[in-house]
Amino acid sequence: MERQLANRNHALFGDKSERRERPGEGDSADITGGRDVKPRRGHGPRAQQTELPVVEVVHELDKLPEEERVCELCGGVVEEWPGQFEESDEVDVVERHFVLKHHKRKKGKCECGCTIRTAPPPAKAVAGGRYSLDFAVDVAVQKYLDHLPLERQVRIMTREGLVVDSQTLWDQLWGLAVLLKDVPERLRQHLLSDGMVLVDETPWRLIPGRGQKGAGTKRCWVWSIATPAGVFYRIQEHRSAEAAATLLGDYAGVVMCDAMSAYLSLAKQRPSLTIANCWAHARRRVWEVRESFPIETKQALDLIGELYAVERLCPAGRAGDALRLQLRQERSRPIVEKLRTSAMTTPALPESGLGKAISYMTGIWSGLTRFLDDPRIPLDNNRVESALRDPVMGRHNFHGSRSKRGLEVAGLFYTLLHSAKVVGLEPREYLRRAAQAAAADQPVPLPHELLAT
Repeated sequence: MERQLANRNHALFGDKSERRERPGEGDSADITGGRDVKPRRGHGPRAQQTELPVVEVVHELDKLPEEERVCELCGGVVEEWPGQFEESDEVDVVERHFVLKHHKRKKGKCECGCTIRTAPPPAKAVAGGRYSLDFAVDVAVQKYLDHLPLERQVRIMTREGLVVDSQTLWDQLWGLAVLLKDVPERLRQHLLSDGMVLVDETPWRLIPGRGQKGAGTKRCWVWSIATPAGVFYRIQEHRSAEAAATLLGDYAGVVMCDAMSAYLSLAKQRPSLTIANCWAHARRRVWEVRESFPIETKQALDLIGELYAVERLCPAGRAGDALRLQLRQERSRPIVEKLRTSAMTTPALPESGLGKAISYMTGIWSGLTRFLDDPRIPLDNNRVESALRDPVMGRHNFHGSRSKRGLEVAGLFYTLLHSAKVVGLEPREYLRRAAQAAAADQPVPLPHELLAT
């Protein structure tokens, strides 16, 4: 009970980092031979992902005080020196503002006057509505990328001169989601065409509003699939093998995941599904009890650190598969054997923190060691855990969804915006181009397809 209380207090108030110093790291005295080194201040200008527009501003000499426009030696007046400037840069902000566009669609008619044609209207998320497609895109980006609840967006827009209500913003989100409703499933199918996927889940809340069926908050789950081509999110009401089956469909390949029973149960039902387990989860169990068992946990943490050191020797992606497989056979396999021997020989009470950490590791040993023979399998599923940080940030800001439609909309926009981020596209621009294509009844490109063009 004391161990559980300490873990809970650390989770609430302690350092969230699980990082240990690597060999060779230490304080400045070890590196500098005892010399005092002043810490470097600042970091210099940040590199920009895109070139900012440059606005040239010329400052005239007449802004100088009168006394500074006279030479102290000769008494002459300081005149302009043609072509000479003192130059510097500063980053400024242009405040967002809303405009009311008045559209005038020209009409045409034939010679006899029997046929009249009108120029097509601009595309909108809500047909015949008052708000532009770009407006709807902006609302979606602010909510599902910048984590701003609709009510907060309403207050910001009011300060900027636009009077609007949260229901109107929701209508824009729903209209945009209807336009793009088929895109997430296409992306899911593409991700599942990869022979190895990462899967994870995190809680989400369904909070029915007034007048809606159901009472109280219902716990749902954001399920996620990640590959280098993107991330797919689906919010489901269960955390079961059935929910995992709904997410993965008829997928046949390797699934990197934690040791949740839903995945293990699904794998038993489907021989074509191979489970690879995450070393970061196994390490975390050991890390959590390091203060109570410093001697027993040190070797395990050191050996797991050596596994990661081997991985850092290989190029990322499929280009490093050949070298990765070779190094895993030559270096990682002996490390894994040492870990297994250590786990089997370390004395620990079964119900102690150390005993549970060892039991967790040995219970999924086949899944933990699967990476040795398959260079596609990473050591952990940290990539998909990182992808779930955005829904978690949203959950902290707007607490959840108020309807099942809200669950669908959240999953859709998280999928499109964060898949764009994964492949290196600007998320707002991708969503805008996808919405324009859908509104024009043209094929909507997936993020990785747009990047390839």
